[in-house]
Amino acid sequence: MANCDMTPFRGKEKMEQRKFDIAVLGGGPGGYPAAIRAAQHGKSVALIEAKEMGGTCLNRGCIPSKALIAGAEFAGRLKQAAEFGIDISGVEVHFFRLAHHKDRVVEKMRQGLEGLIAANKITVFRGFGKLISRHEIKVSGKEITVVVADKIIIATGSEPRHIPAFPFDGERIHDSTSLLALTTLPKKILIIGGGVIGCEFASLYAHLGVDVTILELLPRLISTEALEISQALTQAFTRKGIKVITQARVQGIERTQTGIQAIMEGGSSLSADCSLVAVGRSLNTKGIGLDKAGVLVEENGLVVVNQEMETTVDGIYAVGDIASRWWLAHVASHQGMIAAENACGRHAWMFYNAIPSVIFTDPEIGSVGLTLQEAIKQGYQAKVGAFPFQALGKSQATLQTDGFAQIVVEEKTGQILGAQVIGHEAPTLIAQMTLAIANELTVECVVETIHAHPTISEVWGEAALMTQGLPIHLPPRQNSYHSKI
Repeated sequence: MANCDMTPFRGKEKMEQRKFDIAVLGGGPGGYPAAIRAAQHGKSVALIEAKEMGGTCLNRGCIPSKALIAGAEFAGRLKQAAEFGIDISGVEVHFFRLAHHKDRVVEKMRQGLEGLIAANKITVFRGFGKLISRHEIKVSGKEITVVVADKIIIATGSEPRHIPAFPFDGERIHDSTSLLALTTLPKKILIIGGGVIGCEFASLYAHLGVDVTILELLPRLISTEALEISQALTQAFTRKGIKVITQARVQGIERTQTGIQAIMEGGSSLSADCSLVAVGRSLNTKGIGLDKAGVLVEENGLVVVNQEMETTVDGIYAVGDIASRWWLAHVASHQGMIAAENACGRHAWMFYNAIPSVIFTDPEIGSVGLTLQEAIKQGYQAKVGAFPFQALGKSQATLQTDGFAQIVVEEKTGQILGAQVIGHEAPTLIAQMTLAIANELTVECVVETIHAHPTISEVWGEAALMTQGLPIHLPPRQNSYHSKI
């Protein structure tokens, strides 16, 4: 149990001092798993959070957006009912009720998380935490408390990046947080940024009948994904009526009497009811006392850590967005557990060769490891085998035929270097390839694995056969699927 005593004065402030084995700064997807893992090892743990428990992911990101997307996809799926011989009439989307569903899901999950933290006997401090030394965090909440700990894990995350040219007002010019709070649908929206967040919201609103335009500065959407995936998503968006404008330079956004106006380079403009600006995130490393503790921070705001997630200061660890180029909740959670293991005197290391990335667009996307272009650039003699969903019996039966899966392999050894999939259930499908890459399996292992029929997971067995030039369910000399997309 934590020990309590009173520190008479620090300056003019009267502050309570609490002593713990481990203190975790930030209760998001990196922080709370670290706290739980440390508690599981019998340590006294303090968890400090200024906002809602669960961080951005649970409250202002992953979960609320997926709750909305699920409803939007359901509405979109109803449009296919006639193709199954089912007549549906009188369907109407009440967005305020969908928004209420989103809020209920978030509240239920947050309550569950808070109960889980309490069950692990973790002491929660509500307030803004700031390091004042290598072993002390000053927590400013309803009361001021100094948390003293032998080891500290920092997991403060990131927030949407605000740019002066795009003056967020939460009414017409939105970041992802304020857009999630809407209870009424716009008729027309401009989305600045064609990355993950921008494309997910584009799919969401298109399903609900909103006129959507994406303005992307780079030559293609989701530029971090394989070229073939980007091309397929753009084609799918175009078929759904989403307007995609790449290499678009937006100089600024202005409010008008009826909505907003985006001013483009060259003087042209585009109008809409509102806009979403999704052009990156800012790291929460400023103002939390990292300099007081001697923690080294790079110019871009990233905290310098080693493979054990330890910073340049012994006993201080950093996890999540502030300590990785992978800004993904599941990466933060794994890093948190790695940091906690090491903070508890055990030995664990972080590896990044098999990080799955998922995007909940329509069609959905999953990827892991290297793209073909990345593999070749790194010196591998690589090739790719791709197989279309339209050749799968289950996809035809369910009218979910958009997309394909591909496997990147090293030619001589057959080692799986990467995999990408776009289509129905892609975020779930990518788990198989993540396991394969994490365990350094070869493509022959996938070929020899029996995949249940009829399922969408058969796509991996077929893609694996394509790398060998021996497809079963495509005609001869059609091994180059990508030549047709």
